[in-house]
Amino acid sequence: MKIAMSQINSTVGDLEGNIEKIKMFINDADKQKADLVVFPELAVTGYPPQDLLLEKAFVEKNKELLLKLIEINQANIAGVIGFVDYRKKRLHNAAAIFHQNKLLDVVYKTLLPTYDVFDEDRYFEPQKEESIKPINMNINGEELSLGVEICEDLWDQDYELKVTDLLADRGANLIVNISASPFYFGKRFEREKLLKEKSTKNKVPIFYVNLVGGQDELVFDGQSLAVDSSGNLIAVGKQFEEDLIITQIDLKSDTAEKVDPPAYHREKEMFDALVLGIRDYFRKTGFEKAVIGMSGGIDSTLTTCIAVEALGRENVIGVSMPSKFSSNHSKEDAQKLAENLGICYVRIPIQEIVDTYHKTLENPLEEIRNRFGVTRESDDPVADENIQPRARGNCLMDISNRLKDLRILVLNTGNKTELALGYCTLYGDMTGGIGAIGDVSKLEVYKLARYVNEKAGREIIPESVLEKKPSAELKEDQFDPFDFDIVSPLVDEIIEYRRSKPELVEMGYPKEVVEDTYRRIRRAEYKRWQAPPCIKITPKAFGIGWKMPIVNRYRG
Repeated sequence: MKIAMSQINSTVGDLEGNIEKIKMFINDADKQKADLVVFPELAVTGYPPQDLLLEKAFVEKNKELLLKLIEINQANIAGVIGFVDYRKKRLHNAAAIFHQNKLLDVVYKTLLPTYDVFDEDRYFEPQKEESIKPINMNINGEELSLGVEICEDLWDQDYELKVTDLLADRGANLIVNISASPFYFGKRFEREKLLKEKSTKNKVPIFYVNLVGGQDELVFDGQSLAVDSSGNLIAVGKQFEEDLIITQIDLKSDTAEKVDPPAYHREKEMFDALVLGIRDYFRKTGFEKAVIGMSGGIDSTLTTCIAVEALGRENVIGVSMPSKFSSNHSKEDAQKLAENLGICYVRIPIQEIVDTYHKTLENPLEEIRNRFGVTRESDDPVADENIQPRARGNCLMDISNRLKDLRILVLNTGNKTELALGYCTLYGDMTGGIGAIGDVSKLEVYKLARYVNEKAGREIIPESVLEKKPSAELKEDQFDPFDFDIVSPLVDEIIEYRRSKPELVEMGYPKEVVEDTYRRIRRAEYKRWQAPPCIKITPKAFGIGWKMPIVNRYRG
């Protein structure tokens, strides 16, 4: 039997566009003589549709279009397509099983995740245990007992109900898992391990079909997988690209030709994920060009390289905005990078703007001091520093707003470590429509920057950017007040693994650094609530998967 895994890039809400894409892949699979074509979870609606599911017309339209697609289908093929079903005002994350132009059955998702970025219990009703059973089909004269499950149904470690095992026990001789599994680096190995364990335990081949593409903060990496009943890898889809993967399998012996897993390069995977996330965010929201504040530092440098890879050099605008504190080497590094990348590059000196801010605010501030009995000496000196990034943010936003025909979006350049610590200025360097590296730790930023040069085979990023000491350059002789070799991995331990203070001290981190880092992370929550969304590439990112209160007196 020939099985086609169709890892497509659906767009949330684009029901007609998604249906057209599904139709095209069905026809392509049919041309290649496939017997069964399988699509990802919620392929019709895109994933995750979130509160669109509360709109009755949206849900009805998704089902109407799917049923029409099946009704007019002329391909001699069977298939499985993810969509949203409804019965008696209850929604289900569902899979439609069809053969030619007939709907054979509908299967519902059983295990509904409510952790990290998932909130499916908010919307869907689960399938009942007694309804978990394979669908018996005759495809081109071959009998098939097809077990269909949806994403989390395979990831059952923390559930009493084991959907895959039940399908096998109840007679499935082939299982397909339709999935919308968000990416984080290294996740491929978890999927492979799980598939091999489940297939060998149940002596059944499993085809895992994953969504690909960017959706808001999330990236879906595709890389669909298939294993035979002995756990041998028999198919691997492309990563970060749409793909139609055709696999010939003998269902009598449950065997197929083995394939080698693709080589793994951690920095390449992370970089490619960020590129896809940015590219799809722009493409799916209708923006065409990115404008980036280029300071000559490592963060804006890496962000610019990601933008060029995602959008093309002709669609990236770099803006240098020096103040009197900006060093010559930073200005030179920014210009050199722009030349190496071949992007549009302009310089907007901001010192005059900053001086005007001070002059304009001087008298009103003094009136307020006099009214409340405070002195100039009690002013926070950081306010003077913050005027600079806010002036820069305003310049970038004006470029974005004013040149409307160019459809420009400000690309934020903040990294995860600094966002965690609150080492960023609200309405200043936090400005932007999307954050390119907001889920990349400071140390990973350097690794990815070196990968950019390695990938190019030449110096795109000047070596001086990689070697110089990080600085915001907002006052004389200023350098970032952290030892990032310690603080960057410490932040990751707190955010991604929820380590406690005693655990971290036991791991060898200095107690005073642990206390300071914890305090900074807790205090900065209000900033993160107002930060732009960022592309998620780690197991725990700020955004929809990070739900911490702003008002929070727990200091554990």
